[in-house]
Amino acid sequence: MRSFTFLVNPASGGGAAPAAVVPVARLLRDAGATVDVTYSPGPLAMGELVTEAVGRGDVVVSVGGDGMLSHLAGQVAAAGGTLAVLPAGRGNDFARMLGLPTASPDVADLLLHGPASPVDLLGWTLPGTTTRVVAGSVYAGVDARAAALVHRMRWTPKQLQYPWAAVRSLATYQPGRFSVTVDGATHAFSAATVVVANSAYYGKGMKIAPAAAVDDGLLDVVVIEAASRLELVRSLPKVYDGGHVALDEVTVLTGRRVELHGTARGGIPVGADGEPLGDLPTLADPAAVVELLPAALTVVRPVSSVG
Repeated sequence: MRSFTFLVNPASGGGAAPAAVVPVARLLRDAGATVDVTYSPGPLAMGELVTEAVGRGDVVVSVGGDGMLSHLAGQVAAAGGTLAVLPAGRGNDFARMLGLPTASPDVADLLLHGPASPVDLLGWTLPGTTTRVVAGSVYAGVDARAAALVHRMRWTPKQLQYPWAAVRSLATYQPGRFSVTVDGATHAFSAATVVVANSAYYGKGMKIAPAAAVDDGLLDVVVIEAASRLELVRSLPKVYDGGHVALDEVTVLTGRRVELHGTARGGIPVGADGEPLGDLPTLADPAAVVELLPAALTVVRPVSSVG
């Protein structure tokens, strides 16, 4: 019988996370499992809690969105523990990639009986800084601007947040000049965005990297080259089913190490798993690095999602 430590970000999903815990925790306790639930003001405050939970042999359950999961993924991986996810955020894209259920009985059943298997993570490093571990993807350009808008939203209905932010960002975007080096091969682009993906999904269901898998030992680098604002807005629906990769202005590369920098008027914003990471180093500065961390984290997930 597994034991569990639920780490809950009360602010996730506009306050939806605490309510998501109650029925799942009840079902687990009824089944005889030991369950501890801890609320925190944010994922950065949870390092000690993760260490204690892993030391007890608990499965650490992330309750919140992609940002919460991403922060905990690195901490659980470093502690040598096992992570599970109760999706309760705005986007839940990594949970979507893992094929996780959302109904409470199905979630409880998976937590009790689902297999635990390794998945890859990403390491994002700016020159002179420590590495930030990321679960899903790192993106630089117009999509990071859109994600920053979503991050600040409080009253916009959830189903409208990402589409509205994407259109608003596209309407005002300026293309950047990017240098992208994948496993030693350098490419130059004038682009709207560059995405380095471990997971296929971002932006609440956009299938930005349709060939990506979380356990294939590869990064998928998706470059959407500069086009008119109208063309980008028109192509936006194609991103939801992955059809955009067939467009002439989209380049897909794969590898294990990506060096990335770029220049645009006003800078190029960077984001990861729904959270802002500042600006990309310019072409005059040393590049940022995104590296694959193969099989870095053990995750409870359905059999159907195990590659």
